[in-house]
Amino acid sequence: MAVAPSIRLADPGNYPLRKVLREDGKGLLKSAGKEHLPSNEKLLEIYRAMLTTRILDDRMLKLQRQGRVGFVGLATGQEAAIHGSAAAFGPDDWIFSALREGGVTIQRGMSMNDYIAHMFGNDEDSAKGRQMPNHFQCKEVNFPSWSSVLGTQLPHAVGVAMAMKIRKQPSVCAAYTGDGATSSNGFHSAMNMAAVNKAPVVFVIVDNGWAISVPSSKQTASESYGAKAKAYGMPGVNVDGNDALASYQAAAEAIERARNGEGPSLVALRTYRIGGHSSSDDPSKYRNEHEVSEWGKRDPLPRLGAYLKSMGLYKKENIGDWEQQITDQVAAAVNHAEAVGPPKLETLVEDVYANPPQHLRKQVIEALRLVAEKGAADAVAGKFPL
Repeated sequence: MAVAPSIRLADPGNYPLRKVLREDGKGLLKSAGKEHLPSNEKLLEIYRAMLTTRILDDRMLKLQRQGRVGFVGLATGQEAAIHGSAAAFGPDDWIFSALREGGVTIQRGMSMNDYIAHMFGNDEDSAKGRQMPNHFQCKEVNFPSWSSVLGTQLPHAVGVAMAMKIRKQPSVCAAYTGDGATSSNGFHSAMNMAAVNKAPVVFVIVDNGWAISVPSSKQTASESYGAKAKAYGMPGVNVDGNDALASYQAAAEAIERARNGEGPSLVALRTYRIGGHSSSDDPSKYRNEHEVSEWGKRDPLPRLGAYLKSMGLYKKENIGDWEQQITDQVAAAVNHAEAVGPPKLETLVEDVYANPPQHLRKQVIEALRLVAEKGAADAVAGKFPL
């Protein structure tokens, strides 16, 4: 299969991107707006979340290659777009994610053990082993699960936002999507309904260059993804998604607008997917290494790290120790997850009905009886019918 020509290098193209942080991270641009920038405390939260996702993704991919987890969708190279924007949302706001925003659960307070439990689908998994790995959910931090049919999460976000408006709640919904899902019916329906009803929702497009093997240049004829907002009657902005401060600032402005009853906004964050679409993908089949190398030079993690150093925060907060701390935390959670058994058989019919009907209860009782007689191993191997 011929490798696609390099079509998305570090040059931002023919439309401006909002930037705050210098490319080398050593200070802010003179042209940068100073409103809605994160505090030092928030900056440290963003950096730790970015570093946590980088370390988690590396470990999860290794586990997948060893056959210990089934699937991983990496966020490598996109951490500033994801965690910079997510940090602007409050604890009572809701986050509707796509494939790569799972690390936001930990950023918002989900435990590492719960995160890893979902990757293994074990008895501590809040989805009870029914969802694919990397399809995170956490009720406690207002983070619903998402479907692999991308785009479907967007109307859901608008529906929740409209309910908040009807109830006169001050909360806002985040509706994350990639560049590929902007071609979906869900994107159009959600954008239109949100604008017409002035729903308190912020659409965040994480434009990482590729929708699996389809380049973003083939996804739309619009000048940019931010420009799409105008057709729906809402403001849109194009942002350097490798700039954590600009990502936060743009999201914070949109959130303030939504919270004030002014309706939805679109924030388009231009970044790059350094790895494959998922652990099932080989990106070398459709893109060339020069493109990957050029974007690799714009890694958002050292860029923000350089800024923290220039601010004197790196040494003051002992950030140099964070990598080992997080690595140890991930390792402990993996060890714990592998010691936990699979979901209990009787959970199979939970959450289907408020009260499982008699025919489902009978099936569970029969399944438990057969497993007790024949053994769980034979049941898993399909040697007798359940």
